[in-house]
Amino acid sequence: MTDAPVYPELPWSTVEHYLGERQAASYRLSAPTAERAVWYEIGDGGQEISLQVELDRHQQPPRSSLPAVTIDQVRRGGTRMARIHTTQVALMRDFHDLLIAVADRIVTGERDLGQAFEETVHAWGRLLDQPRGLGVERRIGLHGELAMLRAVARSHGWAQAVEAWTGPRAEQHDFGLPDSDLEVKTTASDRRRHTVHGIHQLTESSGRPLWFASLQLTRGGLGGRSLGESVASVLRDARAAHRIASMRLESALAADGWSENEPDDERWTLRTAPLVVPAEQLPRLTESMIPLSVREHVSSIDYRMDVTHLSSAPGSPVDLTDFRLP
Repeated sequence: MTDAPVYPELPWSTVEHYLGERQAASYRLSAPTAERAVWYEIGDGGQEISLQVELDRHQQPPRSSLPAVTIDQVRRGGTRMARIHTTQVALMRDFHDLLIAVADRIVTGERDLGQAFEETVHAWGRLLDQPRGLGVERRIGLHGELAMLRAVARSHGWAQAVEAWTGPRAEQHDFGLPDSDLEVKTTASDRRRHTVHGIHQLTESSGRPLWFASLQLTRGGLGGRSLGESVASVLRDARAAHRIASMRLESALAADGWSENEPDDERWTLRTAPLVVPAEQLPRLTESMIPLSVREHVSSIDYRMDVTHLSSAPGSPVDLTDFRLP
């Protein structure tokens, strides 16, 4: 257990270290003599972060106005505490900043928990309404696609690999390989749950075989790779092998929304080996399953599928030996 300074400072690099090592830790963000104790908790085997704030004798935890954030009541020793936490693993980095902002309003702004939380949510709401280059899910997805791009380049060379990567061009599938297509999905969840965008994303095109790759990432701590490092790595390799291919790769990354000026302090590593299966083995929706009377009036269908129960099939179109983040 670690005593922090009397102001709520806790860098993400420290938190990410514990998450990467799957270790629990506690940091006190308020002074020992403060009216109410404020603690930052890394718990559940280093897989969850939360803020715990001491409650007055008859005080109840405020209600959360955010669907992804829960405020409940726990006990710390003999003290009742309000706990702010989330189950959205992919949002952990942003959630950390939210917790520190709430703690700052309590410790230095002398707000109660309800006021601190609502003021922070209101201020962040105005910021989050502004467009940004890449959202959290797309950053994770891009990391996975770059890992697959590197694997394709090892088999076919960088010129063909960059040409095959159609994801940034918003084509039906992420990779158009010489003899088949490949769709790549990446998640930071402990289960292989993926969102499928549209009824055709997992449908074969022009009689070409379609394969599906499921990648799982987890917090890597100091041993992990940031998205910026992976981008720099593939660009460096592409430049060394094929100058024109590297120029096309730079254009593709820019079209996908990547910018080296974006904040980039999340570090990832592979949680498990890739799962690669023919699309026909997936629990997918196809156009034939949707009645014509429905298809005429529904323009888009997104759904979530869980493929945790599947195992990789032989015959993968990409050699995944030594597969890792670039």
